[in-house]
Amino acid sequence: MAKPASLVFSPRLQDSVNFLELSYAELEERNLRIKKERKEGKSQEEFKTEIMEILKIEKAIKAVTICFSDMEGKFHMLDYNKAYFIDSYSNLTFDGSSIKGFSNQNNSDLCLGVDWSSFRYLPADVFGAGKVILFANVVDRDGTPYIGDFRSNLSIMAEELRKNESVTVNIAPEIEGMILEGENAEQNFDELDGFKLASKGGYFNVLPQDLLRQFIDRLAEATRALAFENEKDHPEVAPSQFEMNYSYTDMLQAGDQVQLYKVIARQIAKNFGLTASFLPKPLMNVNGSGMHVNISLTKNGENIFYEENGKYGLSEVAHDFIAGVLSYADDICLGLNASVNAYRRLDPHFEAPNQIKVSPSDRGSMIRIPFGNKKSARIEVRTVAPDSNPYLAFYLIVKAGFKSMNGSDADKAKYREVVEAPVKKLPATINEAIGHFVKSDFIKEVMLEGNMEKYASLKQSSANRCASELGTRVKTGEVLYHHEVTNQVLWNKF
Repeated sequence: MAKPASLVFSPRLQDSVNFLELSYAELEERNLRIKKERKEGKSQEEFKTEIMEILKIEKAIKAVTICFSDMEGKFHMLDYNKAYFIDSYSNLTFDGSSIKGFSNQNNSDLCLGVDWSSFRYLPADVFGAGKVILFANVVDRDGTPYIGDFRSNLSIMAEELRKNESVTVNIAPEIEGMILEGENAEQNFDELDGFKLASKGGYFNVLPQDLLRQFIDRLAEATRALAFENEKDHPEVAPSQFEMNYSYTDMLQAGDQVQLYKVIARQIAKNFGLTASFLPKPLMNVNGSGMHVNISLTKNGENIFYEENGKYGLSEVAHDFIAGVLSYADDICLGLNASVNAYRRLDPHFEAPNQIKVSPSDRGSMIRIPFGNKKSARIEVRTVAPDSNPYLAFYLIVKAGFKSMNGSDADKAKYREVVEAPVKKLPATINEAIGHFVKSDFIKEVMLEGNMEKYASLKQSSANRCASELGTRVKTGEVLYHHEVTNQVLWNKF
């Protein structure tokens, strides 16, 4: 049988190479080709057939990395020996009771359902030689999607919108982070000492060989190789802060790219002897880190958020979407700002996007309208923190937007009233956000059975381990018990 044209391996591997190590240029070429085929609608079955054949043919691949995210958004990766994966891909089980927010001990077995269209070749210097990666959705023993997995829920919503309304939700997140001195700086954090910045450089003025610039260059090379379709990368406003902008894609793949972006940044920083942190506010008195979420909708390939003569250059559809997001701002805040530390970032003294309003220019607004044209018209939800579960954050934003879009004329008018009402601010602490979350009828409707209670319980557990008032100093507890940096040993010592 001939090798599949789209995923064919180059014969240029030398005999002396034990495991697959591709150049960054070749990685980018192959991953872009796969991304294009995914966008063109190649089916799961077609991808599966091709990938299984590749795995059987190519001796230089040693392992398949399967990844998934828990309810809080922590990224989990398992390496399966290639031969085992080929024989057992339909029965990849794990203990769900060991993952916070998933199943109980008396009903703990869960499975990983491979998303074949998520296949990517990996840079060997970041992930190790001879590996490829696939994302997975969590499924129950009977094969149905696990209700607590928000990648699954986002995937289902995306498919329903595509089939029922011919609509695609396009997302381009702008993910900010900071590089800190030392490896494992978060796990070793002490509030009396605080974090030490790896660079004093900031917005646009870092020397070409500054440590921050070197880190950004390496991160950009890796994301480019993974077909993120980079647009620009630069230091951000705060010292040691970085941001990378890349092309929009469908919301499921956008969530995958957020998770890859953060794990790559952490590994590259570790290679430098540093820590890449996505805490929203690791240091006081400087700007925090956000994840601005740029969103547009296309229907049959046309951007339906654009209207040349509309207010801010946006259509009525876009304004209805905005009205829904602002109307449920308090309700969804916990999903967008998922940690105790995130509420430090909403401090209005530092360009904080904590005002429940829309504006074309005010960066304190929850939603900003960037300048755009027929292709690029979009909204920017600025209040999302970089440590949020991207699948859950995107899910809640889109659900809120469509709640207004799909309402009756009377409902739409009601949502629009929120936009015109006096400006209010988002919750100031995680406890306040939890209160809005658990009382929300909207959250009860969209979070699906049991998820609201589980998620609120996880967030309350973190809050209970931290000071009730944020104060003027980042506390040890809000770092050590943060969902992205802690482990079970630390939690059990509490």
